[in-house]
Amino acid sequence: MVNALGGLRKLHGFGRVALDALLLPRCVACGEVSLSHGAACPDCFAALTPLSEPQCRCCGTPFLHEGQAAGMDDAGKAWCGRCAEEPPIYGQARAAYLYDDGSKRLLLPFKHGDRTELALPLARQMARAGRELLDHADLLLPVPLHRRRLMHRRYNQAALLARQLSRLSGIPWAPNLLLRPRRTPPLGPLGALARAEVLRGAFALAARDRPRIDGRRILLVDDVLTSGATVSACTAVLLEAGARSVDVLAVARVADPRLVEAP
Repeated sequence: MVNALGGLRKLHGFGRVALDALLLPRCVACGEVSLSHGAACPDCFAALTPLSEPQCRCCGTPFLHEGQAAGMDDAGKAWCGRCAEEPPIYGQARAAYLYDDGSKRLLLPFKHGDRTELALPLARQMARAGRELLDHADLLLPVPLHRRRLMHRRYNQAALLARQLSRLSGIPWAPNLLLRPRRTPPLGPLGALARAEVLRGAFALAARDRPRIDGRRILLVDDVLTSGATVSACTAVLLEAGARSVDVLAVARVADPRLVEAP
């Protein structure tokens, strides 16, 4: 069996080399020649800002330095001021990249330009950034779109990411378990309180699906994490249905503007 698996890996490697020889690898972001298929070219890769420590142990907000933390927990993990004052309803949130011009080169074509093939390379980076969350998850749930927006866009980018994360991790996913029965306006111009009010009652679970949530550790999947209002509204529905815990994993997250220019 081991020899057979080794042979399959060699065949896969030979196939990749042959593909690279026949078709020049192209950057997933700009389309220029890249080092390998499914990768970013050096320029686009350099423009990305991967997220790592130091960051808030709870919401994943990146810090420029540890001095921006509002406090530390017993394990030596830092808290941002917002989470120290009022922790979010979900457990932890993580993202692969900072949402900036570099990550927009990938996310905007993926979300609005039918570049669905980007789901796999993005999910790989999410798996790297969220490995601890994946280790404790029982079920992956994408943040849903309202049916009208889904019809207009033709796909839910969060669902594509969740499917690829499921394939990479082996954790089951459920694309239609969490619903968005009420359409909401764009949240961009709204403040945190207004966003929470707009999203009240926007998400739901079918009554027959509640047993699938009870006692499970849920990992919510989305493309961009901004204020956290959307995932908090989803989390409230899942916890009310009996979820044991809810964490969040995204491709990118928006930096806290209060920390960007802070000394």
